[in-house]
Amino acid sequence: MDILLLSLGVSAVPAFLEESLPDTGAPVRIAYIDDAAAPFAGEAFVADERDQLNRLGYELRDVTTSRMSPADFQAVLEEVDALYLAGGHTFALLHALRTSGADQVLLEAVRGGMPYMGASAGAVVAGPSIEPICLMDDPRQVPELQDFTGLGLVDDVVVPHADGNLAPYPAAVIGKVVETYDADFPLVLLPDDHALIYRDGARHMVDSP
Repeated sequence: MDILLLSLGVSAVPAFLEESLPDTGAPVRIAYIDDAAAPFAGEAFVADERDQLNRLGYELRDVTTSRMSPADFQAVLEEVDALYLAGGHTFALLHALRTSGADQVLLEAVRGGMPYMGASAGAVVAGPSIEPICLMDDPRQVPELQDFTGLGLVDDVVVPHADGNLAPYPAAVIGKVVETYDADFPLVLLPDDHALIYRDGARHMVDSP
C-alpha cells in the first residue's frame, strides 16, 4: 500500500505521487473526499486546502461519500488515480465513510494499490482508532458514531498539528492527548510541516511545508 498522511502542508504530495503512479503524461486525477469539512462549511481553511492541490495541477473530483451509494463511489474510483481525504472533523469523516459503505470500497481500492492521501482528519482515520482525537475534535457533534475504530490502513494513531501552532490545537491540548492516551494507543505526533509516508512495510517522516 502507498499511503501519505499529512497534517497541514501538502508539498509532499507531488513526490509521493510520482513514486506511486506511472508517468502517463496526463494530469493526475484525484478523488477529493470532503466529508470531514461538512461541519466547517464556509470557513477559509476548507477552500484553501483544495486550492493548494489545484495549484499543484491535479484534476480533482469532489466526492461527498455521505451522499453516495457504494456503487456510485466505486464508479468514481474507477475514473481516478488516487484518493485524498481532506481535513476537518475526524468523527464526521469516519461516520460518513462507515454509514455510506464507502469505507469498504475505499479499503479494497487502497489494498489493491490506489494511493491514499489523508490530511489531518484524513490522516487520523487511516489508523486503528480515532479515540485519542476526542480531545481535539468533539465526538458529541456526531453522537450517532459510537465505534471509534479507524480504517486500519496503518498501525499508528496519527496526532496532527502536533507542534501546537494551530489555534484550535495549542500545545496544551496536544500534551493532554499524549498524557491521556499514549499508554494505550500507538501515537505518532505529526507536526504541520511534516508528513508520513507508509510504503513497503516502512514508515518515513518527510518535510511537507
